[in-house]
Amino acid sequence: MNDTTYTFHVTGMHCGSCGMLIDEALEQTAGVYRAETSVRAGRTVVDADPAVTDVPTLIAVIADAGYQARLAATE
Repeated sequence: MNDTTYTFHVTGMHCGSCGMLIDEALEQTAGVYRAETSVRAGRTVVDADPAVTDVPTLIAVIADAGYQARLAATE
C-alpha cells in the first residue's frame, strides 16, 4: 500500500452529520483508504494512494458533498 496523508481545511460544516457525509463520500472514492473529519477543527484528514487519486479529485469530492475545501499547508 502506497499512501499519502492529506489534510484539508473544510468550511461549511455545522454538525457531526456533515463530517460523516464527507467521510462517506471520500471513502467511496477510488484510492482512498481512510477519511476522518473533525467538524470542530474544520479539517479532514485523508489517507489515499497518490497513484490512484489526487488533491483536485479529493477537493472535488468534498465540494460535491456541499462543502469547501483547500489543502492545508504542509509543515
